[in-house]
Amino acid sequence: MTVNANGAYKSKIKTIDEALKTIKSKDFIIAAMAGSEPIPLLEKLHKIKEYGVRGCELSNCLPMRDYEFIKNPHYSDTIFTAGWFYSPVMRKAHDFGNVSFAPQHLHSSFTKRLYARDNRRLVLLCTCASMDKHGYLSLSLGTTYERQAIDEGAYVIAVVNSKLPRTFGDTLVHISEIDVIVESDYKVPTLPEVPINDKDQKIGEFIAEMVEDGSTIQLGIGGIPNAVAKALKSKKHLGIHTEMFTDGMVDLIQCGAVDNSHKTIYRGQSIATFALGSQRLYDFIDDNPSVILKYGKWTNNPYIVGQNHKMVSINTSIEVDLFGQCASESIGSMQFSGTGGQTDTAVGAQNCSEGKSFIALYSTTKVKNEEGEKVTISKIVPMLKHGAAVSLSRNDVDYVVTEYGIVRLRGRTIKERVERLISIAHPDFRDELSFEAKKNRIW
Repeated sequence: MTVNANGAYKSKIKTIDEALKTIKSKDFIIAAMAGSEPIPLLEKLHKIKEYGVRGCELSNCLPMRDYEFIKNPHYSDTIFTAGWFYSPVMRKAHDFGNVSFAPQHLHSSFTKRLYARDNRRLVLLCTCASMDKHGYLSLSLGTTYERQAIDEGAYVIAVVNSKLPRTFGDTLVHISEIDVIVESDYKVPTLPEVPINDKDQKIGEFIAEMVEDGSTIQLGIGGIPNAVAKALKSKKHLGIHTEMFTDGMVDLIQCGAVDNSHKTIYRGQSIATFALGSQRLYDFIDDNPSVILKYGKWTNNPYIVGQNHKMVSINTSIEVDLFGQCASESIGSMQFSGTGGQTDTAVGAQNCSEGKSFIALYSTTKVKNEEGEKVTISKIVPMLKHGAAVSLSRNDVDYVVTEYGIVRLRGRTIKERVERLISIAHPDFRDELSFEAKKNRIW
């Protein structure tokens, strides 16, 4: 470590309270997402109200903790939260009116218009792995929008955590680009392993049958994506170009199914924009030049995605109607999660001449009726629930998969879509779906 870098680093160290006192009224604050969240800062962020700060807006994505500034409406005049992807705490806080969802595609989500329109100062709250001897720190688990905010002149408050993995790509940050440093070696957030059930396994096997050797894949997280990853272990020469780097991908690399040898972009390397999972995953990506984290605006750009060899996109949905519209982020008008990169990757895969895009979901789910009793309903429906957000339009859907099979909708008429979707619905609901299709002239 050079003397100048070492001196610059030490001169920027502050306590959490000192760091928070640098935030001003009407700042536009961006919090690093998911596992990259600066937890020590966010746990105390509500305290800026005591310092007289008012009128700030905070933009976040997939918050990992139950933060006071989000869940307590007492702080809404100090911090109003705009979320790109809801987690349970955001869903609860939405009812209080102090948070709101920001609809957007991930690849185009960060723009100067977010804050410049109000002449706000841009502030980034982020995390970094420890500085190296050359004066560079690493954004570690993600650079979806964090590096871009730094490029656009954000005032940067970074929590430096020696337990974070050091990663490569667009994650490098020089000490000269950071304004305030808070040191805190807290445990890095992890996700519990989601077990694979029988439905997941069937869906995973259906999709795996359609994935050719040499394909480039994009996967999410959860039971279905985990099952797909498991079913892909027998494949050869797969590549990874994904939004989120997961434990399932570590498994595919370590078993030899993924070697990235047939990719057209960054051959020999796995590409993602952020990583989230177990400690095993973090240990795998630490100082590993075969895993590259890139700007979200690049990784998720449909034009870039479509340049990959035999690109395969695999996403999930909450509900699909007989037109092929996918409601993947809301239950009726209630925001449940977020758009994320579903449209980015689904459209991107279809930009590839040999690409395929899959939307997977269970055929049914259980909900409470008006009497509070649990009943089974179909997730393939005549029409989406009132107020539901269409995450993937009927023009952009390709394959749809349930535990009852897989059908292709792209290029098909509404009549053909109705027949195909009903064929993979739960048998108990097929007659009802046919009746509703005729009744509403869905053909």
